[in-house]
Amino acid sequence: MGRRDRVPGRCSFRLGASIGLVGILLLAATVRAEDCGNGVALRLSAPAAAQGMLLLVQLRSEKPLSEVSGRWNDRDVPFWAESEKEHVPSRAYTRHALLGVDLEKAAGKYEFTATGKLQGGELVNCRATVEVKEGHFATENLTVKKQFVEPNPEQEARAAAETKRLREIYDRVTPERLWDGPFRAPLEGEFKGSNFGRRRVLNGHPGTPHGGVDFPAPTGTPVHAAQKGRVVLAEELFFSGNSVIVDHGLGIYTFYCHFSEIDTKAGDEVVAGTVLGKVGATGRVTGPHLHWGLTIERARVNALDVLRVLRIR
Repeated sequence: MGRRDRVPGRCSFRLGASIGLVGILLLAATVRAEDCGNGVALRLSAPAAAQGMLLLVQLRSEKPLSEVSGRWNDRDVPFWAESEKEHVPSRAYTRHALLGVDLEKAAGKYEFTATGKLQGGELVNCRATVEVKEGHFATENLTVKKQFVEPNPEQEARAAAETKRLREIYDRVTPERLWDGPFRAPLEGEFKGSNFGRRRVLNGHPGTPHGGVDFPAPTGTPVHAAQKGRVVLAEELFFSGNSVIVDHGLGIYTFYCHFSEIDTKAGDEVVAGTVLGKVGATGRVTGPHLHWGLTIERARVNALDVLRVLRIR
């Protein structure tokens, strides 16, 4: 299969049990702070991160901040403020950002930097070291249709063109924040998501890591947008079947696939809860389910993390 599957948001089939390391490492009470001087502190939502984990960054200042930006994984990291009127006497000025640790990022120590300017003109420079740990993802052997493991030349060309298109979509960063409030799960009810990061062997051939969360559900179950945003893709893809991508702004995208039918179109503005389509078994699957993916600045991360991380303050 090679590099075809290494596109953020690539969908695949339903798998087995979930992993626990990401949840163990993501502890709201374990917040690490770095003193940046001039009354500014940089805080991370966890002291270390497993592969595929999402971190919340907070830059707190006693004075108004402007021109705030970050750098991580050789890409710019945009910050946002919850409100233009957020400053009250008992609360510091705060900016937020999300750091995505790609599920295949090598274990080791990496530097995150943030810069900004205080009201008096003083420059702010902050640095923090993030230790990335192995995800210890399980491996599973599965059998799928031969065309999804050994595509013919026409299918190969189609998959390559779709891969290029997806990369172009995820490379674009909408400069404003489109979402508003916490993210929600894409299915209503007691459906449970799992299997992020699993290593797959397909028809005896080593595959690439599972880049999303699978929700087994009956065909026809409504799939909802996780938050406000703009639909940038709504069509059938070779591997992913009927698929939808929503741009939430600031480099954040959610990906939904294997639909039995799509109920939206590219260009639509959606809100949290908008029905995007219905669960199905199109594309490379072993049964009906929703594959839900999340990318942050091209990093493939566990979509379930966004449900927890954006509640941490």
